[in-house]
Amino acid sequence: MQLPSDGAMLQSFLNMKLRDAYDSLDALCDDLELDRDDLERRLSALGLSYDAAHNRVD
Repeated sequence: MQLPSDGAMLQSFLNMKLRDAYDSLDALCDDLELDRDDLERRLSALGLSYDAAHNRVD
């Protein structure tokens, strides 16, 4: 799956998916065939991280 390249759009996309369809980042990555480590590196480069307690990217 091609993720948005813009940081704000990526954060918005992930949070929408996590809110509406997935109970964890692992579930999202498994379903969309994304490598979680790569995604978390990309988020980190944008100053973002996954908050498991709230199931969102901040």
